[in-house]
Amino acid sequence: MTTPRRTGPAARTSHAAVSLLALALLAVGCGFGGDAQADRKTNMNMQQGAERADAILQETLAAVRPELKWNHGPGGSAGCTKGVAGAATGTGASDRIISIMTVVSEERRGALLGVIERAWKDRGYKITSVNESRTVPAIHAETQDGYALTVKVGGQGQFFLTAATPCLTDSGVQEPTTPPNTPQRSGPFPQRPDEQDAFWSAATPVS
Repeated sequence: MTTPRRTGPAARTSHAAVSLLALALLAVGCGFGGDAQADRKTNMNMQQGAERADAILQETLAAVRPELKWNHGPGGSAGCTKGVAGAATGTGASDRIISIMTVVSEERRGALLGVIERAWKDRGYKITSVNESRTVPAIHAETQDGYALTVKVGGQGQFFLTAATPCLTDSGVQEPTTPPNTPQRSGPFPQRPDEQDAFWSAATPVS
């Protein structure tokens, strides 16, 4: 059985988002169920799926205390194909990215990963894999309705949250409407974290 491939206009996805999304999707097997998933009829379109992804990420952020400062990252969208020839299916998938702008110290990264993992488990999401790397740890999960989730620590200890939809009815996808709780920084993505927090930035382990 062939896993659907996500292909589509390059203009709909930035290069930075492609690299982050590729890491997330490869780690969780794209979050799709092969040709059967690509053929499955759904009443939800890609815009509705993107809104669902936004809601999942906001629920995840709400589970973290003290509150994290964050911005939207450059999500993307693409069509789903099936088979060796890459036949069109009339479906597509999209992803959303949250960039955490709070400086999370090396001593507190494990605590934040643990909070997010517990929040996902409490909602019944399946943890599909864990990367226990000291420098670039990550946790991958999947929701009951097929959304692939990733929390990843990147360069300079920056956290990223990603939610990728399953293949849904093809439609346009608008930018997220939820306002971030910190101003957008200028410059290319990713903008590095610069918000100090008395708890998350502390250079001591959580006692």
